[in-house]
Amino acid sequence: MRAWSPLLALSLLALPALAQPPAPRAQAVVEAAVVTLGDIFEHAGARADATLGPAPAPGRRFVVEAPQLAAIARDYGLAWRPLAGDERVVVERPGRAMRREEVLEPLRAELVALGADPELDLDIPGFQPPNLPAGAPDARIAVDGALWDGVSRRFSATLVVVAEGMPTFTQRVSGRAVAMRDVVVAARPLRAGEMVMPGDVTVTRQAVDRAAPNAAEDAEAVTGQRLRRAIAAGQTVSAADVAAAPVIARDSVVQLLHQAPGLTLTAQGRALEDGFRGRTLHVLNLASGSVVQAEVLGPGRARAVGAAITLPPAIAARVNRRDQASR
Repeated sequence: MRAWSPLLALSLLALPALAQPPAPRAQAVVEAAVVTLGDIFEHAGARADATLGPAPAPGRRFVVEAPQLAAIARDYGLAWRPLAGDERVVVERPGRAMRREEVLEPLRAELVALGADPELDLDIPGFQPPNLPAGAPDARIAVDGALWDGVSRRFSATLVVVAEGMPTFTQRVSGRAVAMRDVVVAARPLRAGEMVMPGDVTVTRQAVDRAAPNAAEDAEAVTGQRLRRAIAAGQTVSAADVAAAPVIARDSVVQLLHQAPGLTLTAQGRALEDGFRGRTLHVLNLASGSVVQAEVLGPGRARAVGAAITLPPAIAARVNRRDQASR
């Protein structure tokens, strides 16, 4: 026996490591159009490439719960069964959203051929473009069975989207051709008195006959201004809903720019009134003691736009009172 022990040791070293037991994955990210046994179970063995069924649509997911996992393991001879009963696998498939105009442009061309005005936009309530598989080439889009009513300007059609790695997408859509306009809407609930900041509002397109006639069309027109009333998320914002907020507060220190051809001088000044972006205010030059009219450039910054001026009576009286109080 002693003569054989070295050979026995060598043969044991040559044996493959014990196979690890199969176990469901916590999450399965699949790129293909089908889900395999190996996508769901780690260490699935020789049948790991067996197809279980179709994968989720691109950009979607589904969940395989413990009873389904147990049935799959039993059907494919895997030595696994649920222990706690809450085992589950989240199967998701990456995708990229198609642009709305990318999908609707062929429909627009078809409707124009049927007599629609090419200047009108298509209003299709609730329409969401499909997702394509991540990395798939651009889709081919066709329009089938388009109908157009020139009196009501209503239409219907079937959109067909064909892309590699996904089943053919078909959807019957209906809507109307309308004149559209940009409107500013709240991106989140906004409170009365709150200053509108970038990101608080967004611009969307609405049918002219549905959009509020006084709705603002440019987000910059309301950004930086203070709300007069509360506005719910998705509600339009009009110029009447906001009031200008001062960029420079009265009595605050101002960086006053004096500009001439080839020369720029900076002095400290004191704002004699509230200053609003793009407007002018009176600024006292603290070095010279003169008062100039200045254009508001931003917070704490203004540019002199004229020589020393005579103050309006109300501002002059306030300055005199302040000077007397300081003596």
